[in-house]
Amino acid sequence: MAVAVKTPTGSARRSRSAPRPAAPRRRPRLGRLGVNLVLLAVSVTYVLPLLWMALASVSNLNTFRLTWPDTFTLDNFDAILNVDTTYRPMLNSLLLCGFGTLITVVVSVLAAYPLSRYRSRLRRPFLYTILFSTGLPITAVMIPVYSMFVQVNLIDSMPGTTLFLAASALPFGIWLMKNFMDGVPIVLEEAARIDGANAMQVLWRVVLPLMRPGVTVVTVFTFIGMWGNFFVPFILLLSPEKLPASVSVFTFLSAHDQTQYGQLSAFSLLYSLPVVMLYLLLSRKLGGGFALGGALKG
Repeated sequence: MAVAVKTPTGSARRSRSAPRPAAPRRRPRLGRLGVNLVLLAVSVTYVLPLLWMALASVSNLNTFRLTWPDTFTLDNFDAILNVDTTYRPMLNSLLLCGFGTLITVVVSVLAAYPLSRYRSRLRRPFLYTILFSTGLPITAVMIPVYSMFVQVNLIDSMPGTTLFLAASALPFGIWLMKNFMDGVPIVLEEAARIDGANAMQVLWRVVLPLMRPGVTVVTVFTFIGMWGNFFVPFILLLSPEKLPASVSVFTFLSAHDQTQYGQLSAFSLLYSLPVVMLYLLLSRKLGGGFALGGALKG
């Protein structure tokens, strides 16, 4: 036999609307604290070498340890600011990396456009070959490249080294450029072709303006990769007056505990300036995406 239990309406409403106690938030806070500690430890590992380099460049102590200098001095910069030590190697680096980056970006745009817009049976194998080439270490091909450069009389040649630097950076540049170019709608190209534009005009006036952030990313990554490349110019360039800054920094090191750490730190600071300046100049173009919202309306 069922028994009916009467409950006041007001108490039922109050019991339904009663707020539940909040769950403890200790675990998310502990997890966030752990992540912050890990990020802080990683940041310290990056900051300490930079701090050592900054202090050693203005220190009167020629030591490898991270110590506060007795007196601050600019003698290390005065010792390296000359033609043979800094000016000529920096100019050689700018010529090699500047022209190499320009060649890489131009060829990457021209090669990525048909890969992004046209369909072919060879398209997928070619993309797989490019993807494989991006992971191929440069040391694996330097012996046959050196032999080829000797046979064609391109050893110790600045143009030859520039072309090889550009060729070695092309797989990564083409792969990145193709991915950025896929984000540009084909509808805009079709509208430009209806207006009478040819393929180069469509690429120059429609596609490239919409993918400026992608071109900027490829430019920055290519220049940084070439700027820090030590092995290629060290093998292909023989004359001391043609060596870039990435190779001339090797002259500050010594096997008999005579390394000039102060001069090495000062040179490293100057060596880092072009990359930082390039990033600062192009950073405004990295934040924007493809401005397609207004272009696709109407």
